[in-house]
Amino acid sequence: MSMPHWKYRPYATVDLPDRTWPDRVLDRAPIWCSTDLRDGNQALVNPMDSARKRRFFDLLLALRIPEIEVGFPSASKTDFDFARLLIEEELVPKDTTIAVLTQARPELIERSFEAIAGAKRAIVHLYNSTSVTQRRVVFRLDREGITELAVRGTRLCRELAADASGEVVFQYSPESFHHTELDYALEICEAVAEEWGPTPDRKMIVNLPTTVEQFPPNVYADRIEWFGRHFSRRDSAIVSVHPHNDRGTAVATAELGLMAGAERVEGTLFGNGERTGNVDLITIALNLLTQGVDPGLDLSAIDEARAIVEECNELPVHPRHPYVGELVYTAFSGSHQDAIKKGMHAQERSGSDVWDVPYLPIDPNDLGRSYEAIIRVNSQSGKGGVAYLMEVEHHLDLPRGLQVDFAQKVQAITDVRGGELTSAELMESFREQYLDHVTPLELVGHSHSSEGGADRIAANLLVDGEERIVEGEGNGPIDALVNALGRGLGIELHVLDYYEHAMSRGEDATAAAYVEADVGGEVVWGVGIHPSIVTASLRAVLNAVNRAQALRAAQEAAAAAFDATGGLA
Repeated sequence: MSMPHWKYRPYATVDLPDRTWPDRVLDRAPIWCSTDLRDGNQALVNPMDSARKRRFFDLLLALRIPEIEVGFPSASKTDFDFARLLIEEELVPKDTTIAVLTQARPELIERSFEAIAGAKRAIVHLYNSTSVTQRRVVFRLDREGITELAVRGTRLCRELAADASGEVVFQYSPESFHHTELDYALEICEAVAEEWGPTPDRKMIVNLPTTVEQFPPNVYADRIEWFGRHFSRRDSAIVSVHPHNDRGTAVATAELGLMAGAERVEGTLFGNGERTGNVDLITIALNLLTQGVDPGLDLSAIDEARAIVEECNELPVHPRHPYVGELVYTAFSGSHQDAIKKGMHAQERSGSDVWDVPYLPIDPNDLGRSYEAIIRVNSQSGKGGVAYLMEVEHHLDLPRGLQVDFAQKVQAITDVRGGELTSAELMESFREQYLDHVTPLELVGHSHSSEGGADRIAANLLVDGEERIVEGEGNGPIDALVNALGRGLGIELHVLDYYEHAMSRGEDATAAAYVEADVGGEVVWGVGIHPSIVTASLRAVLNAVNRAQALRAAQEAAAAAFDATGGLA
């Protein structure tokens, strides 16, 4: 069955064959304006009370957002009272400008100016809808009638601003710019600018919103560049963008709008807002940061900011939300984990100031995130991820062969139980597999000496609970123990690989030793941990012997069960 595509009209393109915006590279941050306390607030199921607004406002100050739209005071007593609180209690820093929104109606404009009375600097944001559909359906006015509304509103703003004690910055938005004919958007903005009279030293803000995102970002960029070329007072205006996210491309719309000449962005933290939300200021800012551009914001405690936003909005931030989601720096995929592990090591070894790690476009540490959650282990994980966690969390630098061996054990566990293994559970499994095999052989103590290029060892063992001393010699303590086990207990053992390292720095550092051994035809790994590297090595050998015997016993038991049931067990 075909979807009813005939109900919808394709977007109009812009005749701009000599467009220049595709060749531009963003090399500076825009002016940031948060609309969380207005546009974001009106989209909440439970709009913020004064206490939540105050907490959110304080967060915006901490992030160093320079312009904050604090409400729609003519439409809400809560918004009016909040604006008065900020001004009367002198809560607005000198480097922060508050903004209020008003429709182009005289009583609403007057109420908005009452709300900002006494402010040292404030933005009065006047808007009226200009789209073809709204002109016809909502206002039932032609172009001239809509323009007259905007000009009358601007005239009143100019008169009231002249009597204000502080500086008033005027902002005009042709709401529904996305569905307004370009020539008419230009015409109404020209008329408003003519009435306001901006200058290069006293600029007005011309905000061109995608109130409902209904065409691709490249078309919006064309519209912005076209507008900038034709607006007669371009040197006396700050062009601002205000994208919504109906098509899921608000960030791209904002970025391409900036490439096309806009200088200011209105949006919210993490994208809250009507329908699918406003553009996310944090994503744009961190996109700039990853390109070597200073965003001009303090985003070094991003988790704390997210927690405050979630508390004030009473909405969760998605765990996959760019840069800030709980899981965005977490890899479960085995190949990703392996690349990240190698990349983190290479970054540390290089000592470079330039961040370059696979799958991590930004250093989590720059945002106050830790490295601990970068890799988490589930059934999709591989040796790289398992090895990374064992090294970072438990200071065990597993040899490659042991990485493969342990990863197989981990995957078997996660396949059966589902979900992920925590760091503690991972260590518990490692201990169970490689460290806690103390039967049939357990090292009670040993003496070790070197003479004439040969090592001699006397190992005091518990063999099936009975104390035995076995002696041997060889080229190093491990070789001597292998010799002792063969001579004293008849154990056939060949060491295939050996690796050791300190688990921490200092003279009292604990050592880890890893042994891969062929024990009577069974190839196994054993691990030992002890402050003495010799003791750790001997324990690793005995763990390998014990693991081989445990594996052999398990195989024999399985074979016996198979025989007893005729293969039906």
